[in-house]
Order: sequence, then structure tokens, then C-alpha cells
Amino acid sequence: MPQPARLVDRDPQVTPQQMAASLVPPPQFTEASFASYRPDPDYPSQAEVRDAVEAFVVAGPEAASPRRGLFGRRKAASTDAAATSGVYLDGGFGVGKTHLLAAAYHAASGRKTFGTFIEYTALVGALGFQGTVDLLRGTALVCIDEFELDDPGDTMVMTRLIKELSETGTRFAATSNTPPGALGEGRFAAQDFLREIQAMSDRFDTLRIDGLDYRRRAVDESARVVTDVPGSLPAGEVTLDDFRTVVAHLGSVHPSKYVAMVEGLDAVGLTDVQAFADQTDALRWVALVDRLYDAQVRIVASGTPLDQVYPESMLSGGYRKKYLRAASRVVALSRA
Repeated sequence: MPQPARLVDRDPQVTPQQMAASLVPPPQFTEASFASYRPDPDYPSQAEVRDAVEAFVVAGPEAASPRRGLFGRRKAASTDAAATSGVYLDGGFGVGKTHLLAAAYHAASGRKTFGTFIEYTALVGALGFQGTVDLLRGTALVCIDEFELDDPGDTMVMTRLIKELSETGTRFAATSNTPPGALGEGRFAAQDFLREIQAMSDRFDTLRIDGLDYRRRAVDESARVVTDVPGSLPAGEVTLDDFRTVVAHLGSVHPSKYVAMVEGLDAVGLTDVQAFADQTDALRWVALVDRLYDAQVRIVASGTPLDQVYPESMLSGGYRKKYLRAASRVVALSRA
């Protein structure tokens, strides 16, 4: 019986043109719509935000009010979002923010893009700032998922990019687990970049979504652990690696390539999973989990449950929400 391929042997080369072409919703959200979103009746803000985002998209750019400035801020959802130039969906993980973002993409008319925060910053790295502006200029709607600023450089880049594009009529829809005014909090000296962070915040009409993680509602258990990883892998395109070897390999591959690294896979097998001791390694793993989740690649693993690999010292820091989001996603993928 042939041995499964190894994830660590995958080091895809991605051109700027391929990066730009991939700015569409991931496969699991290909059919996402406002009608298919299922708000939790115990949290009215979910239905309110759905209606507000739909109104924002349907209204189009001509509904934006010049008196409000570029993006006015508010604390609760309202259908008045139709009269703004951008919306920012703030809430915990697993409340359907990405579903609504993909629904906005599908419902919008004209040229549009959909990508994670890291995909847009990677595009700037590949094309340069002006090259990215030129590429995206004329786009009617730019959707940015997982808007999280982890360093001052990203703060400056995204502030400038949003400003440049918005001045030519582009509108924005974004999601994050962190309110825009708190981006970067606990991760770098945010006070040194307060002006840039505040400028970012002022450009969005913030819509708060409350609720419970639907993945945990569906699977109220820890990540599944098996004793025989090779024997538990499903049929199809699969890989099999030692967990620590994969984590080390991620350090040699830019996160923008993680999408291509997992492309076409049905499952990844990981042996001897262990808790993280290094935060950089943990953050790279989070980025890979996001791409595995987008592609709905099943995870089969032995060792420590994958939702328990972050020590308390990491969970109490500025990246807590990232780690919890990844933990939620690996539970779902390990029990797919």
C-alpha cells in the first residue's frame, strides 16, 4: 500500500496574478447568501446585522452620505448601514460573520474581491503598495475577512490602502473578533500608532454580532484524537506528517502560500501533536488552521487534542481570540 504524501513536501510557488485571482470566497461559502444565514433567535443582533449588511449591499455606493465622513461609527446594528460607505462586523468566533461577508460579496454588483487580511497584505508584499492600489482601483466592494493587526507595518499598510481606494469610490466590508479601535491591543505598542489605528476605526460603521460559537453548539466536545493516524485517514488526497515537522516547515513558507499548500486535500494526518512553547509557531499554525477550515480539509491527529495546544500564558495574551478561533475550528475539522 503506497504511503500518503507529506504536507511538508508542499512548497507551492504563487504568482501575484494567482494571488489576485484567488480573491474570492472559499469553497465552503460559494453558495452563502443572506437567505441561508440562520440567526440564533436568542441573539437578536444576528438578524439585525444580517439585515443591515444586506441593506448596505443593496443600496450601493450612491446611498453613502457625504456628511457622515467616509465611515461613521455606531455601536449597534441598524439598517441605516445602507447609507454608509463601509461596514465592520465585530463579534466572537462562530457567529456567522464570514458567512455574511461572503453573502455580501455574492449579492454585490460590479467588480468585487474577497480575501483574508493576510491575503491583502501579502498582495502588497508581492506587487508593492502602488501596484496593489492600481490592481484594486475601480473595485466596487472589497471584503476583508479576519481583520487583525499583528504589527505596526500592517497597520500602516491597511490604513493607507483603505484610504487610497475609498477616495476613488471603493466600499469595504470587513470582519474581525476585535473592535476596530482595539486592533493591535496587547500585541505591540499600540499607543505609538494610535493615530493610524484611530483612522482605521473611523472609516468603518461597526455592527456588533453577539452569540455562541455555532461550531461548539454543533459539537460540544474537544478535538478528536486517534491512536492510529494512518489507519484512520479517509480515502482521497491525504497527507501524513509528524506535527512538529509541519510546524517547523510552516516557518519556511510565507502564510500567503498556505492556501495553495492545502489545495486539493481531503484530509491531513498529524502524529504526536504537542502543546506549543513558541508563540511564533503557534501563530503560524493558526494561519494554517484558517486555510484548512476554509477548504474544509479534515484533520486526523494523535497526541494532545488540537484545541488544547495553547498554554495559559498564550491564552492570556493579546492573541487569545485567534487561538480560541483556531481551537473552535479544529474541533469541527477533527470531527467532520
